[in-house]
Amino acid sequence: MKKIPITFRKRLILYNLLIIVCIAFTISIYTYSSYKKEVIANETASSVSRLHSLSFRLEMACDEMINIVQNCAGRKSLFLTSVLSGSETRSNKQTGIYASDVLKDLCAVSGYNQYIYKITMYEEDSLFIQAGTSSGSYNDADCLMAAPWFEELLNKDMREYTLTLKDNPFSVNTIATPKLLPLIRPLQYSKKDLPTEAWVCLTVSPKLFRDALELLPEGKSVFVMTDDRSVVGSMNMEDFSMEEIGSRLDTLPAQKGHMRTKLSGLSCVFTWERQPVSGLILCEVLPLDQMPLNPRAINATIGLVFVSSIAIGFILSLSFTRYLTRPITRLTDHMEVISSGDFRPNPDIETDDELGVIGRQINRMSSHVSELMENRIRDEQEKLGLEIKMLQAQINPHFLYNTLDSIKWIATMQHNSGIVKVVSALSSLLKNMAKGFNEKVTVRQELDFLDSYVTIEKIRYIELFDVDISVEDPSLYNAGIIKLTLQPLVENSIFSGIEPSGKPGLIQIHVFARDQVLYIQVRDNGVGMSEENIARMLTDTSRVTKHYMSGIGLPNVDRRLKLVYGEEYGLHIESQIGIYTCVTVSLPLEFV
Repeated sequence: MKKIPITFRKRLILYNLLIIVCIAFTISIYTYSSYKKEVIANETASSVSRLHSLSFRLEMACDEMINIVQNCAGRKSLFLTSVLSGSETRSNKQTGIYASDVLKDLCAVSGYNQYIYKITMYEEDSLFIQAGTSSGSYNDADCLMAAPWFEELLNKDMREYTLTLKDNPFSVNTIATPKLLPLIRPLQYSKKDLPTEAWVCLTVSPKLFRDALELLPEGKSVFVMTDDRSVVGSMNMEDFSMEEIGSRLDTLPAQKGHMRTKLSGLSCVFTWERQPVSGLILCEVLPLDQMPLNPRAINATIGLVFVSSIAIGFILSLSFTRYLTRPITRLTDHMEVISSGDFRPNPDIETDDELGVIGRQINRMSSHVSELMENRIRDEQEKLGLEIKMLQAQINPHFLYNTLDSIKWIATMQHNSGIVKVVSALSSLLKNMAKGFNEKVTVRQELDFLDSYVTIEKIRYIELFDVDISVEDPSLYNAGIIKLTLQPLVENSIFSGIEPSGKPGLIQIHVFARDQVLYIQVRDNGVGMSEENIARMLTDTSRVTKHYMSGIGLPNVDRRLKLVYGEEYGLHIESQIGIYTCVTVSLPLEFV
């Protein structure tokens, strides 16, 4: 199946679409998050306002209850004084009835008499009157004084009116109303010695708080508790632990506020408000998953934002891609023209932007390519002519070997050993050189080749020098080395070291190995050389003259070794003027 290539334009459009989708997705997420935050903020504000209104209503009710208790406990004129002074001839029964009516009227004026379970005024041996929604009994005062919390509430600070939920102490209606919120104060105008001998007790029914909660919208999770964490009214709190909420309230010092938290494993907004006088705590729990988030509105908004972002981005991407790929298309078209062999420049691709710079370079390159092709054709024609001339001038090396063999046999028949020795050495040199310069041979073969060269040079210079060869390990004779590595080194020792000295010399060749590296040292006792000449010896190829046999020289030997084995190998020269020169060859130890 043929693979369809993806053009730069298609790839650019795909990349742009990917970026656009990511941006649209990010905008959609941001829109949803902003909408959700706004809904949570609005619901939190509504909860705070709702809780504050509820607190205000309950605070007014508590204030009225406290006012009733304060009037009964501290204002004698409302009761006994006014009654007794205006009706001295009346019976005790009539006086008690009149005082009871006054107490009822006081409760009725408050507007919350339906939530006053019972209000009792008691003074030992002189006063016992009651009013409220619950029927009374002659032993109600005794029941109150027998309650375990009676003396604690009676001895409270006169400025403290904190409400607490207590068990119903009365003998009637305890099943219907098992819990009450009592307020107790001693009668300040009484002449009794002990507070327990004269007091007023107002008990508030928890129905006050239940009725207040019913005025709130349905579905809200709200509750009211006293300062000692007793719940006096709640609505839709079945899914939450009141113990957990109570422990959470212990860590909130502020009188009112709201926060994001987790209750019973649910993420919620928790709103609370404390009443400073009564100590009542009003709380509302708003689970986030029950927030009035409109799914249709959210989906419509997010979908509109997403689609709009995609559409706008796609249109901009097409425009941008078309603008960007137009000059690229011109460049690719011109490259195809160049590949077909037409190297004429195209001025249309030389615009004023970065792509125009590329276009100018392409036109310049095509012009250079055209010139190079013309030059190459011309060079090839010249090379072909030179090759023809070289073929015409070439001498067959086998003809030369055969001729030298003929000279050797003639000299042998004439018993001329010197000619035989020179011709044999020359023939061996020519055979080895004809096989190539970069061929790898063994150290033994390289030393044999060197022996042929030394034989010729000794005859030429009439035993001007001697050569001493030492190999540390016989196995090194089989180590590999590039052909014609040692001959240029010995040749340099003869021409640059021993010959200028004007006296017989010694050339020492030492072969050894260290750490898998083969070393060959060529040392002579000639004139030596300075540091400047040592540095120039491996770089100056002009020192190789026509008198040198191979024409290779030390610089080329060093370069050949580095090209074959690496820059860490090659030649190293040490010398002292008038004493010696030592050239060391280093190459990897390998066996052929």
